[in-house]
Amino acid sequence: MGLAANIRRDLKFAAGLRRLLKRIKPIALDSDVLVCDDFEEAVDKFSDNIALEDEHRSLTYRDLDGMANRYAHWARSRNLRRTDVIALVMTNRAEYIAAWMGFSKAGIATALINTNLTGHALAHCLNIAGVAVVVADEETWRKCEEARPFVSRTMMLWVLGLRDADEVSERRGLDNAVRSGSSVRPNRNIRDGLTNRDTALYIYTSGTTGMPKAARIHHARARTYMRAFAGCTQSTPTDRIFNVLPLYHSTGGLVGVGPALLNGGRLILRRKFSTSSFWRDVNTSGATMFVYIGELCRYLVNGPPQEGERGHKIRLAFGNGLRPDVWPDFQSRFAIPEILEFYGSTEGNVSLFNFDGKQGAIGRVPKFLKKQINIRLVAFDVDTEEPVRLASGLVREASAGEIGEAIGMIGDNIRHDFSGYADKAASEKKILTDVFQRGDRWFRTGDLMRQDSEGYFYFIDRIGDTFRWKGENVSTAEVEQRLADAPGVKEVIAYGVPVPGADGKAGMVTLVVEGRFSAKDFAAWADEQLPPYARPVFVRLAKALETTGTFKYRKVDLVAEGFDPAKIDGQIYVRGGKSGYTRLTAEGFATIQSGHNRL
Repeated sequence: MGLAANIRRDLKFAAGLRRLLKRIKPIALDSDVLVCDDFEEAVDKFSDNIALEDEHRSLTYRDLDGMANRYAHWARSRNLRRTDVIALVMTNRAEYIAAWMGFSKAGIATALINTNLTGHALAHCLNIAGVAVVVADEETWRKCEEARPFVSRTMMLWVLGLRDADEVSERRGLDNAVRSGSSVRPNRNIRDGLTNRDTALYIYTSGTTGMPKAARIHHARARTYMRAFAGCTQSTPTDRIFNVLPLYHSTGGLVGVGPALLNGGRLILRRKFSTSSFWRDVNTSGATMFVYIGELCRYLVNGPPQEGERGHKIRLAFGNGLRPDVWPDFQSRFAIPEILEFYGSTEGNVSLFNFDGKQGAIGRVPKFLKKQINIRLVAFDVDTEEPVRLASGLVREASAGEIGEAIGMIGDNIRHDFSGYADKAASEKKILTDVFQRGDRWFRTGDLMRQDSEGYFYFIDRIGDTFRWKGENVSTAEVEQRLADAPGVKEVIAYGVPVPGADGKAGMVTLVVEGRFSAKDFAAWADEQLPPYARPVFVRLAKALETTGTFKYRKVDLVAEGFDPAKIDGQIYVRGGKSGYTRLTAEGFATIQSGHNRL
């Protein structure tokens, strides 16, 4: 890259960062200006603009604020206190945002619950946040009732759209109760004493490797998410932000909301993502931006051509997790002028932004800003799953191009704060001490990355997903990317499985395929695309793959089942034979378990 191009790139990065920092600068941890105050400020400025449009209605900023005020007064009428937590188990709709924003006006925290959860998992999420009151809708309330036996405290369930016949002592209809409340803003003094350090929301981790954890989102963090993206997307009152991501997740519920509702724009909300209707909806709604997670982009790229997939008004797509192998096709096929990829975790204090749109990078920290931005990569041992310590006991920083774990320095300000989980023990596990000097504390992201000489960061894998085989580190993310285009493969998920007597874990993939699986063709593709140590030892065929509400695959169950044919309903293949892979029988499994087959 030439000198002039380097200067242009650095100026673009600096401009993007400046816009972001300008918007979050007013946030102070001890301030009494809360997330609902930011919303009310926008309402007063843009009261007649359309704030939100879902499948059923359009609401102005004044209307949405009035709805939020009714929820606030309803919560107050139930004698709920600041120490109480209300759970929201509701599909994407106008009432979702009105409800949690209203509860924050009353000084009450809201737990945003994944609507796909059932039974013990749903009860677990209610229990760890100490929920006493649940607000649901006609699509979700039955799941709540089914989880009731596993909830540790008495649960009062309030339901939008509930028929009179379904009302019982611990389940009530919410429509009339809220509608009868005042639309006037509750007096601000009911929030006296609350600061940005107090909890606004609980947002849960995806639960891909076990039960979800409840990340405590204090007001400062909620404001930072919303204000940061209101700044870096450069949204205006004329923008329409298309959002099909679940509102119980930080990307859909905060990142995708801030650029609209803080800048006077219109939030176009849909219940869920649909490949077949996505571009039609984008066009008919006049959307100018949309928020994504990476798998949404992959589904669109893999989908058939649609009318309007290029003739739209989209000027920016912003989000996280856009895979390097999907990015070029996604941007060129759908003629998207600009993509803003970011990295961040719900609970973490590490954020990265790719302001100049370099394909495949999750963000950049130029050398001249390294001291001002709190992310570092530290050398990592895949076997122990711990950072590498020097003789001094401190941690070695990864060099350029070396894969390391991303960590973020913990401090008492909004850019460095780590508010943790509802579970204090889970919070402590994420903290690394004595890193670059005695007594310092850093947040462990659990993500492996590498940084190039120009400062760009590239996501490699989650810790635990990367494994060692034949003395080499295998990235499941890389295996999935390379095998996603194999002949006949619709979906692929890669992971490591322990094998008796073997050093490390053997690679295994579970595939969803079109038509008949050709072991020969798949083996040829794997041999061409991957080095020998990264080629899957085992292949499992499945009719479908279970995902979370944010399209992440649940690997934990697949790893537990391993390659035992007795535990699996479907075909399993093992590396070997003339065709590259052969069917694994019970006898073959026994020889591997006994150590007679050394793979």
